[in-house]
Amino acid sequence: MASKDAQNQRRGLPGFLPGAPDPDQGLPASSNPGNQAWQPSLPLPSSFLPTLDLIIIHQQVELLGMILGTETSNKYEIKNSLGQRIYFAVEESICFNRTFCSTLRSCTLRITDYSGQEVITVNRPLRCNSCWCPCYLQELEIQAPPGTIVGYITQKWDPFLPKFAIQNANKEDILKIVGPCVTCGCFGDVDFEVKTINEKLTIGKISKYWSGFVNDVFTNADNFGIHVPADLDVTVKAAMIGACFLFDFMFFEHSLAGL
Repeated sequence: MASKDAQNQRRGLPGFLPGAPDPDQGLPASSNPGNQAWQPSLPLPSSFLPTLDLIIIHQQVELLGMILGTETSNKYEIKNSLGQRIYFAVEESICFNRTFCSTLRSCTLRITDYSGQEVITVNRPLRCNSCWCPCYLQELEIQAPPGTIVGYITQKWDPFLPKFAIQNANKEDILKIVGPCVTCGCFGDVDFEVKTINEKLTIGKISKYWSGFVNDVFTNADNFGIHVPADLDVTVKAAMIGACFLFDFMFFEHSLAGL
């Protein structure tokens, strides 16, 4: 079984890996890890991420927030394609920030595995979020394991489309994320495409699933799916989980207080 898993890990498309050349330039005869901008992945306490090609993120409904129309700390279940929970994420933020900064609030999201051990930490500082302000845009810091920075999600200014970059620990761009012009998910899924740096090849996507009109209007519970190659570096997958949280805050976080 171990040898079979090892073969599955080696199998994949080099063009899908961060730092690999564009497929239209031809595939290299051999890969040299030293030429890849993304640093070698660090071991995570849980072994789930290396084999996943679909990560489902389900935000838990906060009854208090529904009744009072207030923002409470977000909680998320992270599941595999079978719907089995593999991680649990909890937002840490103060009431003042949630009340007065709303979706722009600074916070920390702590992701724990089934044993309760923290495996990923996502830090979000207070930043701007406007196409009219090209500076001090949104940014996330990804730590995996906690205390070790492995990457960042940074917003790139664009007057028409929501654009972001997945960066390594040295803040070098590895992949791009491009969203749609209209991010309203009232009547269908909203897809953010994960692309190579030159945006010619799409290697995956982050989708906000439509959960029905009633649920979207009267709750702030959102469902997301991250579609990636199974052999993508685990630290990139961790960064994409962080990106999913950021998109929830920026585009889909709402409650009765905002109607």
